[in-house]
Amino acid sequence: MRHGWLTHVPDLAAPYKTSGKISHRAWFSPEEYKQLYTATRKRAADKDNHRRGASEQLHDFILFMANTGLRPDEAARLEYLDVKIVKENEERIPEISVRGKRGVGYCKSTRGAVRPFERIVARHSTEPEAKGEKLVPPKPTARLFPTRQTMLLNKILADEDLKCDREGNKRTAYSLRHTYICMRLMEGADIYQVAKNCRTSVEMIEKYYAAHIKTRLDASAINVRRIAKQPTDTVKPEGQRPAPIKKASPKGGQIQ
Repeated sequence: MRHGWLTHVPDLAAPYKTSGKISHRAWFSPEEYKQLYTATRKRAADKDNHRRGASEQLHDFILFMANTGLRPDEAARLEYLDVKIVKENEERIPEISVRGKRGVGYCKSTRGAVRPFERIVARHSTEPEAKGEKLVPPKPTARLFPTRQTMLLNKILADEDLKCDREGNKRTAYSLRHTYICMRLMEGADIYQVAKNCRTSVEMIEKYYAAHIKTRLDASAINVRRIAKQPTDTVKPEGQRPAPIKKASPKGGQIQ
């Protein structure tokens, strides 16, 4: 066709575009999320756990991710200088400078990420040489999550029967980001602000998240009922009788 050797070629395209099924992202419902962090908190508090340090780090990782909405690769690049605790609307929240596949962006998380972040800082601080002095905080360029604990997370998900959702989608660390988005939408947050905070588009959230959240449906706008008009009866004045109906007789006369 380009060289002019053929006058036309057959059209092999489908006659119409089929409507594919939209698969929703795996996430944790509020009950499942509570079950997950309760299990990780129990493991972190177990003194007989030989991997107690890793369990504590995983517990704070889950809380931090579910309250910030970061992608796992963004969390892996996160350094201490990227996180600042600021006060906004009378609450202390982390303000995060995110470096990921979308370039450099910013994230303002919920107050639920403050305590996990402070525990991570304390865990990675070193003991001072002189007694009585404060702990030496980690270097600003150090990573918050230097290692990924995929195996430990998968083990906890398997033990708690949370590895797959009802549609069979496997849950991973990415599901914590999906949980953050769904939680914010369920609490009535503006979808545009959620998209900006998560460095994604409104279309992506509408397609993969907002469609299966029941609180996004306004029952008052759906269950609208039309008010039926009441019949108006003509009331005759008291003492007035309706005029008799005159009918024609077969002989042409009138009968009362």
